Amino acid sequence: MTEGRGRIVGVLGGTGPQGGGLALRWAVAGLRVVIGSREAARAEKRARELAQRAGLGVGAEVLSGTDNAGCAQRADIVMVTVPWEGHDALLMSLREPLAGKIVVDCVNPLGFDERGPCPLQVAEGSAAQRAAALLPDSQVIAAFHHVSAVLLADLSITEVDCDVLVLGDDRAAVDQVRVLADAIPGVRGVYGGRLRNAGQVEALTANLIAVNRRYRTHAGIRVTGLP
Repeated sequence: MTEGRGRIVGVLGGTGPQGGGLALRWAVAGLRVVIGSREAARAEKRARELAQRAGLGVGAEVLSGTDNAGCAQRADIVMVTVPWEGHDALLMSLREPLAGKIVVDCVNPLGFDERGPCPLQVAEGSAAQRAAALLPDSQVIAAFHHVSAVLLADLSITEVDCDVLVLGDDRAAVDQVRVLADAIPGVRGVYGGRLRNAGQVEALTANLIAVNRRYRTHAGIRVTGLP
């Protein structure tokens, strides 16, 4: 992780399960993480809780919290882990502080009814492509759709058994996000194609939720045959 040691990773939605789990694992790995939320006080509280769980000193050099605008401003790479319902409004409000930065979208547009989860149709093809349309001055990458929040939050699990498909049109940005995936023990960042292919990756989350409900587990994905 020497490539990312000096960079700050921002997690919009870091007070939620997925964002908080990623923030926790990256802080344990030695990365500087800032959590964003609509309310700065809530983000600060969450950062203190995660720092304590990780056995880290609380402070801006390790794990900190602020409001969403402050998170977007301070971070070099920004994760978007908010619910689909709030996705567009949040990104539109942060277009200026996110300009020129790598924005990693892991939002899954899903619906739920009595038959279970199903993917929702997005005009642009995916949440990540919608993000790219809303943030024309940012480099949007799609990744981290299938990593269990439960496994991330449980530090007694020393290795998380999961690959992360990373999709984007800028190979250098893709590689930086793959480094973030590799920072979590057991996880491997795998190039998954251009951003136009993000729709099926997001939709696969509905299948994984069905698997996990049926088998009462926290399954992810693995890509076989790689060196």
